[in-house]
Amino acid sequence: MGCGLGGASRFFARTLGCRVTGIDLSEDYVHVARELAARLGLGNEVSYETGSALALPFAPETFAAAAMLHVGMNIADKRKAFAEARRVLKPGGTFAIYDVMGEAEGLAFPVPWAASAESSFVASAATYRLLLSEAGFVVEKERSRAEVALDFFRRISGRAASPGKPPPLGLHILMGATTPQKIANMIDGVTRGLIAPTEMICRAR
Repeated sequence: MGCGLGGASRFFARTLGCRVTGIDLSEDYVHVARELAARLGLGNEVSYETGSALALPFAPETFAAAAMLHVGMNIADKRKAFAEARRVLKPGGTFAIYDVMGEAEGLAFPVPWAASAESSFVASAATYRLLLSEAGFVVEKERSRAEVALDFFRRISGRAASPGKPPPLGLHILMGATTPQKIANMIDGVTRGLIAPTEMICRAR
């Protein structure tokens, strides 16, 4: 759900040997995801569709598992997104979430997922747990990945500050000219304990 350029879907397909369907609102992302999958010889293992996480174009109980990585911060109606995830999952299916969670008050913008507070929908882990339960999920595992995120973004920040041209591939391609400011604000928010990337593994009841 919110597959972007398809990196996670290709990883799942190659490492787990499963078939994966990705969905994203951006037609450009879907097009690039298809091209990358074809170049890697994964055209039969992964497929991509343009669509919304709030209205998944799939029949009930289609999938054994679903994943949402760094997507929830851009979804205002998480109740609907979680209900859709539960609808298309088989009973007992896994729903894995990796989102930035916390309290948005005091957060500086821009950040990697939003240019301003108006387009950011960060919610607390407690809110996620409540909405997931209402949608028919049991949260079996939860852990903060704050330290992992700080290490990752500090390394990126260090490379960005190095003299010379930026590398040909990297987050700066997606985040644009404001990449350094977005990374700095992300580090600040995590350091101050306002937000933290958080992992949740859920089971469909």
